[in-house]
Amino acid sequence: VGSGYVGLVSGACFADFGHEVVCIDKDGEKIERLRQGIMPIYEPGLDTLVENNARAGRLSFTTDMAEGIAGAGAIFIAVGTPSRRGDGHADLSFVHAVAREIGEKLTNDAVVVTKSTVPVGTGDEVERILSESPATTERGLKVSVVSNPEFLREGAAIGDFKRPDRVVVGTTGSDRAIAVMSQIYRPLNLN
Repeated sequence: VGSGYVGLVSGACFADFGHEVVCIDKDGEKIERLRQGIMPIYEPGLDTLVENNARAGRLSFTTDMAEGIAGAGAIFIAVGTPSRRGDGHADLSFVHAVAREIGEKLTNDAVVVTKSTVPVGTGDEVERILSESPATTERGLKVSVVSNPEFLREGAAIGDFKRPDRVVVGTTGSDRAIAVMSQIYRPLNLN
């Protein structure tokens, strides 16, 4: 969720690993341009990566959260966390809003992964939001929360993603979350 720099690069690279990826964004114009192969950012090689994976059917784009997360094993939150005016702390309102929307629309067990740059404690708040959501309270779904920060440099993001010097994954120990994240990053272990 979020098709900006982190979300789009991560989504395209995960698709290139062989996963089926749906990039979700509220900006309809951005999604339409992505469907046409027009990148909203410049990153060397990203246009080709997106085009090849979209053509192969592994990468698609939507503005519809329910459609985008239907059947997903993992849902990555990759929205902006701009600095707040006055105190400079990260504005987590977009992260929290996405967590609430996921909780409203989710129809299957899933792992929710925070990819956005967030301060310590954000995972606890995302977990609280989801634990109070219709997904868990009404539908009884199992939702695990994972932190998976990105370490991407502009201009080298694809290489950084595909050949990282580290991948950090944090969870409270859910066996399902560990298994899902291990499967997602399995291509890196093979290399």
